[in-house]
Amino acid sequence: MIGFLARRVALIVPTLVGVTILTFLLIQWMPGDPAEILAGEHASPELIAQLRTQLALDRPLAEQYVHYAGDLLRGDWGRSAKTHEPILREIGRYFPATFELTVSALFVACAIGLPAGFLAARRPGGVVDGLSTSIASIGVSMPVFWLGLLSMYVFAVVFPVLPVSGRGSVVFTVPHRTGLLVLDSLLAGDLAAALLSAKHLLLPALVLGTVPMAVIARMTRSSLVDALSRDYVRTARAKGLRESAVLLRHAFRNGILPTLTIIGLQFGALLGGAIITETIFAWPGVGRWILLGVESRDVRVIQAGVLLMALAFALVNLLTDMLYGWLDPRIKLR
Repeated sequence: MIGFLARRVALIVPTLVGVTILTFLLIQWMPGDPAEILAGEHASPELIAQLRTQLALDRPLAEQYVHYAGDLLRGDWGRSAKTHEPILREIGRYFPATFELTVSALFVACAIGLPAGFLAARRPGGVVDGLSTSIASIGVSMPVFWLGLLSMYVFAVVFPVLPVSGRGSVVFTVPHRTGLLVLDSLLAGDLAAALLSAKHLLLPALVLGTVPMAVIARMTRSSLVDALSRDYVRTARAKGLRESAVLLRHAFRNGILPTLTIIGLQFGALLGGAIITETIFAWPGVGRWILLGVESRDVRVIQAGVLLMALAFALVNLLTDMLYGWLDPRIKLR
């Protein structure tokens, strides 16, 4: 296990280095001077020149990257040009919101997608299979921004039962122990704040979880149909095992492995791809933070946001590989 972890972590390092190089070069090709952006609109030429020297912008490109990478290794991710706050402090403020939304969306996707795929696989070609496949196809092809706007119209205009913006943190103030408002509210014993936070979370989570739900349902259905045709399933049935035991203990446990990989990939994709959902619902997460950074040409925010998403995706894939080996004894984590 230790050797496996060491090799996987060693593979993450060049990936992150490649991400830093790519984002660094893309930032260099953006129009405008980063020093002028950091200094502000009415900054003096002397201040701009001082910032260029401080940020090593007056040096060759290779030296600029070495300076940037060295700052990252020292834990100095720079400051936001818009707020002038340290980037790591802003990440600590916005990432919990994205993590809470992503976990909730993935929970919704698994809670609906796994049973739908399981029921469809029991009778391939049946009514449930056809209905599940059709709904999954619609879910995969439906644009997230259109679904978000439609859900806002339905649940805020036609049936005004759910809030459509923010996290509810303005109305209730609870100690931020984890940054996850629902959990923090429960830990503080404030059920009203927990309920309000959950209501704000529900609609964005449903919208964000629609595409992963459809993907998980289709993959679960395909994996179980393949597993049910295997010899070990026929052997289990020949031994007289109950159908529920055959489905759950034999077919589902083996057929869920490809779906587990998809769930891990979807989780990483949700962490880095929630920009549209966070923007529509004014959700104060990393995705919206990066988008605002792009609009204001905040160089450090863009670089840090991309690097953070790459790191999160790599760690999720590592955890998925470990869970894969734990569920399937045939896979040895050496």
